[in-house]
Amino acid sequence: MIRKKLVLATSNQGKFREIKDYLADLPVDIISLDELSAAEDVEEKGKTFSENARLKSLTWSRKLDGLILAEDSGLEVEHLGGKPGIFSARFSAPRPTDEKNIRKVLRLMAGVPWNKRRARFVSCLVLAQKGKVLKEARGEVRGFVAFKKKGNRGFGYDPIFYYPRWRKNFGELDPREKNKVSHRGRALRKMKAFLVAFLGGPTKAKGKEEGG
Repeated sequence: MIRKKLVLATSNQGKFREIKDYLADLPVDIISLDELSAAEDVEEKGKTFSENARLKSLTWSRKLDGLILAEDSGLEVEHLGGKPGIFSARFSAPRPTDEKNIRKVLRLMAGVPWNKRRARFVSCLVLAQKGKVLKEARGEVRGFVAFKKKGNRGFGYDPIFYYPRWRKNFGELDPREKNKVSHRGRALRKMKAFLVAFLGGPTKAKGKEEGG
């Protein structure tokens, strides 16, 4: 079988590692924008995760050969009216970092009781080629904003996202454990099923979802 090129349109290395690991058994060569020296940002003008993922995927698919997979994701906190939402990565701008973003959320949630700390992670994936969308997939996972950081795994808001079914913060989970239940893992399951059919060959399933 001829291997296709799959470009992951992200400069976020944590996200790149998670997606590459999940799709590693597909007959594709998975590469990053950094490897192509094409890491300039696409301005995220969309009002939703889906719009931003579509914008990034279509933009890069017109510039680069092969399949282009883009993702937009973030944390939505009920008490904060859905913030940080699409601004998750740059919530502490200017010069945002994961640590500064976490500190800002915890500061805004100071004194808020547990039953009002509900939150969800959302992930939207868009696969495109030559300026045409081939597949979109969405996943979400519900939990709570923890009172403090716990765990040093993952990236982004993982250390303060509490997953009640496992009684752990995402920051405490092994990457493969996280992929079984995470927003990105759920979206990737749908995208991977499409890719298996699109590429015309079976693959060993990875990360069977726990609890639906």
